[in-house]
Amino acid sequence: MKIAVDAMGGDHGPAVVVEGAIAAVREFGVSVILVGDRQAIEAEVGRLGARSLGLEIRHASEVVGMAESPSLALRRKRDSSLRVAAELVRDDKAAAFISAGNTGAAMAISMFVIGVLRGIDRPAIAAVLPSLRGFTVLIDAGANITPKPWHLFQFAIMGHVYARDILGLEGPRVGLLSVGEEEGKGNDLTREAYELLKESRLNFIGNIEGRDIYNGQCDVIVTDGFTGNVALKISESLAEMVGAMIKEELTRDLRSKVGAALSVPAFARFRKRVDYTEMGGAPLLGIDGAAIICHGASPVKAIKNAVRVAAEWATAGLNEHIKAALEAEIARGGREGGRE
Repeated sequence: MKIAVDAMGGDHGPAVVVEGAIAAVREFGVSVILVGDRQAIEAEVGRLGARSLGLEIRHASEVVGMAESPSLALRRKRDSSLRVAAELVRDDKAAAFISAGNTGAAMAISMFVIGVLRGIDRPAIAAVLPSLRGFTVLIDAGANITPKPWHLFQFAIMGHVYARDILGLEGPRVGLLSVGEEEGKGNDLTREAYELLKESRLNFIGNIEGRDIYNGQCDVIVTDGFTGNVALKISESLAEMVGAMIKEELTRDLRSKVGAALSVPAFARFRKRVDYTEMGGAPLLGIDGAAIICHGASPVKAIKNAVRVAAEWATAGLNEHIKAALEAEIARGGREGGRE
């Protein structure tokens, strides 16, 4: 099994991306295909002393910029590293691809090149967040800014399967992010989605509020991509702020420094629980393949773990389970995909 890596994507490609991919090969024994400018990639492989690994490189002459229009990137950059990586998945030459590049372009290229699962209208990004009870899946985390109610219904099914199969949660609790817990709260989107979810066989617990995202009340949080992305970015910055404030207080005076020295193991565990790089990236669920979307500023550790997560997804039979769950809901009167 091979994982295609968009070596040119993100704010720090190819240096950080190639280093992260090599770290994954060495630590997890995963095979990768580095996609991008061959000369630049070979230079990084040499710099890192990894020529002996015999890494496969697939040349791509173009790069999709972080600010480029997804539709233009799809039409005009047919030899971009992002597109070539997706084509490797389509052609069964790679089990999955990862990219820290343009998220919108990654979604558009994935839909056009790889295709979507039957019954799915829109793929969605599933981010895994820390909670007081372990982890929570937030879906959608940025792929669909203006979804329809039945899109949220599909997101819920995909999130349910991911939480069950990848996180190992039995009967994951599904909540709909809204402005109040009562059934009638929210806008037209959430109220209509609520009705669809209420009639499903999912373990739907109703509306949840923003304060419930981290308390472990539910295992899958369903929302639109705009709200989900804001929540995700707040999570990242909040974790950084809390960590910085703790460090500041623990180094304020001698007594604090002594206490900090005694608390090093506990703080190391805390940092690991809230560190987004532990998960590497977020899966783009709903495509007829596997893709992991990474933060544009992903460090080496995040890229390394993204390769690991991609390999786990590719071996879990996740897409077959998503299709089975969708078909079961459609058979009992749920809404079938393909109705934009």
